[in-house]
Amino acid sequence: MSAPTSHRRTGDTYRPGSAIAEWQPEDDSFWRTTGHKVANRNLWVSIPALMLGFVVWQVWSVTAVRLNDVGFGLTTSQLFWLTAIPGLTGGTFRILYTFIGPIFGERKFTAFSTLILIAPMLWLGFALQDTGTPYWELALIAAVCGIGGANFSSSMANIGFFFPKKEKGSAAGLNGGLGNLGVSVVQLVAPLVVTAAVLGAPAGDPQRDTVKNEDVWLQNGAFLWVPLLVIMALLAWFLMNDLKVAAAPFSRQKVIFKRKHNWLMTWLYVGTFGSFIGFAAGLPLLIKNNFSASGYQATTYAWIGPFIGALTRWAGGWLSDKIGGARVTLVSFVGMAASLVVVISALPSGGDKGSFWAFYVGFLCAFAFSGVGNGSTFRQIPVIFRDLHLKKAAGQGPEAEGAALKQAEMESGAVTGFSAAIAAYGFFFIPAMFANLAVTTALWMFIGFYATCLVVCWWFYVRKGAEAPS
Repeated sequence: MSAPTSHRRTGDTYRPGSAIAEWQPEDDSFWRTTGHKVANRNLWVSIPALMLGFVVWQVWSVTAVRLNDVGFGLTTSQLFWLTAIPGLTGGTFRILYTFIGPIFGERKFTAFSTLILIAPMLWLGFALQDTGTPYWELALIAAVCGIGGANFSSSMANIGFFFPKKEKGSAAGLNGGLGNLGVSVVQLVAPLVVTAAVLGAPAGDPQRDTVKNEDVWLQNGAFLWVPLLVIMALLAWFLMNDLKVAAAPFSRQKVIFKRKHNWLMTWLYVGTFGSFIGFAAGLPLLIKNNFSASGYQATTYAWIGPFIGALTRWAGGWLSDKIGGARVTLVSFVGMAASLVVVISALPSGGDKGSFWAFYVGFLCAFAFSGVGNGSTFRQIPVIFRDLHLKKAAGQGPEAEGAALKQAEMESGAVTGFSAAIAAYGFFFIPAMFANLAVTTALWMFIGFYATCLVVCWWFYVRKGAEAPS
């Protein structure tokens, strides 16, 4: 093909910060000489930017744990709601971000969506210095922090365009998995930086933790991320690329709402990512409310679960590239259901104090399997839409097949973003269910939902003669 040769002669077309008019990752010659370098550059800028988005999104999961220790005086239900509210705004804005990115260009939009996260971090840092801050204001800050979670939809849809079919699973797994590490990063780092005046006098005076009888600087858990957000916004602006082939007005993208597999894959992703992000938000308070009397500290243990889930997301994408995403997704739901049965059996009940370690290991396994499912579902989506469109174009010539591939890429990107948006509501509903239902009741409801996911996955994607094997 002549296109790759032409592109090699005009290397400026692919320079950092440029808009790329033509992109042919399925052409082996282009991919070897040019494509993989440009794609990887965009990927490795996208990952830390996405990670910071998750940091902002999840900052309340660790902030809420210590509010009452310094004198805020909130109820258990109010604390759970503060961890849940960011999920509501995150999911809603993900729907918007899914379609905005391709309209304005993902490079520009990544820079913008990272930069605006400075505002909620500054607002949170100042609010935490005054224990008289009203609950409604804390709830509003939590809602604005939720915008950080919206970055995922635009980021994942964008990265999918850069890579060929054989590497989409691994690329999506790396972007999503390492981006998801933002949950663990904030849950690990924030509790450390609030215990000392590491940011100096500009960060403000400490509060007094009356439980541990020590000074703490809760605002450090917010202010710490501000300079990093500035740096990543600049790196995104100057080092990433806009793919014109990925540009699409909403009028073209909205076709996904007529696609059955958009809704089916969204259902499955609610089960995997919805669980991952919801458990990450709710686990710190679950540990504190059920096991703190036994001496187990939420901030010591909570971060490890999301860390495992983030890493296994990459493993799920990689494994799906080898054996097929649908099979991996099926296994992930079986694993999550079994893990939650262990969690339920380990919870305190009546006079029984429960078993923290069985509870904890059960949750770690649930995180691991949810991460695997996150990677496999996002590998399924582009395969499903590619195969369906190529079947329609079969026998109509190269031009029709090329058009089918472009349409499949556009639709799979939109479906990726939309499914991620709906699944993000797990961040809201899971802590909200823990706030309003018995924990065991909520967990059994999750297991029942996983059963429906198993049926959907097996019937449409796994069984012999399935409509869309993937």
